[in-house]
Amino acid sequence: MTDTPKTQAALREMLDRAPGPDADAIAAARARNGQLTKPPGALGRLEELAIWYAGWRADPRPRIAKPQALVFAGNHGVVARGVSAFPAEVTVQMVANFEAGGAAINQLCTAAGADLRVHAIDLDRPTADFTQGPAMSEAELMEAIAIGWEAVDPGADLLITGEMGIGNTTSAAAIAHALFGGTAGDWTGRGTGVDDAGLALKTTVVAEGLAANPTAACDPLEALRCLGGRELAAMAGAIAHARVLRIPAILDGFICTAAAATLDRAVPGALDHAVAGHVSAEHAHAPMLAALGKTPILSLDMRLGEGTGAALAIQILKGALACHSGMATFAEAGVAAGQP
Repeated sequence: MTDTPKTQAALREMLDRAPGPDADAIAAARARNGQLTKPPGALGRLEELAIWYAGWRADPRPRIAKPQALVFAGNHGVVARGVSAFPAEVTVQMVANFEAGGAAINQLCTAAGADLRVHAIDLDRPTADFTQGPAMSEAELMEAIAIGWEAVDPGADLLITGEMGIGNTTSAAAIAHALFGGTAGDWTGRGTGVDDAGLALKTTVVAEGLAANPTAACDPLEALRCLGGRELAAMAGAIAHARVLRIPAILDGFICTAAAATLDRAVPGALDHAVAGHVSAEHAHAPMLAALGKTPILSLDMRLGEGTGAALAIQILKGALACHSGMATFAEAGVAAGQP
C-alpha cells in the first residue's frame, strides 16, 4: 500500500504522478479482439470495456477475480435545515442493515462476487452546516480521505464505492454547483423523495452553501472540504488510491460521481481508471457524467445509492472480459476469418 496523503497538496501530487494504463497490454488486447470469432465490433461496447480493463491491469487477457466494494457512511449537519425526507437517525439504522446483510447492496455484491466492507465514519459527529461555513476542517477532510484510501485492498482487481448519509444528495448538488457552475437548481433533485416545497428548500440551501464558501468554486478539493461529507471524502480517497494502484474502478450514482469529480477537476486524468456504472434517475447525474466524459454502462432508473448501480455493472464488465479472454480466435477455432 502506498503512503496515505496527509494534505491536499500531497494528494494532488500523488494523482499527478500516478501511472497510466499499460500501452503494450492495450495493444495486445486490441490485437486479440481483432482475431476473436465474431465480426469486428459485434460485441459493441463490451469490446471497449475489455481493452480498457486490460490496459489498467497490464494483462491482455484478464479476468476479474477479486472485486472490492466499499460503502462509507457519514452524517451531515445541513440536515438540520430540513433538506431530507428522512431523519439523520436513518444513517445509523441503514449501517446496521448493511452489516446484517439486509440491504440491496449486499444482494448485488453477493451476486457479483464482490467483497463488501462497510465503514461508518463518526456518525455521532455530523459535519458542520455548510450554509454557515465549511462542512469540514482541513484535518477532518484528510482524516476522511485517509479512511477511504486505507480501506482499498491492494490485491483487489476492481473497486466500487458506495455511500449512506441522510442529506448527502444536498451535499453532492452543492459540490456539482461549485465544480460545474450553472444555477443551484441545475444540480438539485428530490433525493429521498422530498415534495415541491422540500425541493425548493434544498435548492436554496445549495445556493447558500456556495455563497458561504466562495473558495469552493475556485478549488475542487476545497469544494469537497467545504460542501462535502465524510463519506464523500472517503469515496474520493478510495478512488484516488485505486488510481495510484492502477485498480480499475466503477463509479456509482450522483453522490459517488460528485465525490469523484473533485479528483478529476483537481488533476486531469485522475478518473481515467474509472467508468460510470450507470446513470441515476437523479436528474443532475447525466449532465455531470457528460461533463466528465463518462458514458454510463447501464440506465435502469435507479437512485438508491449504496453502490448498487456500480455493483450491478460489475457483471457487465465480467461478461465483457469473459468474452474477450475466453473466446477462441479464428485460428484456434479453425474458422475462416472474414475480410476487412
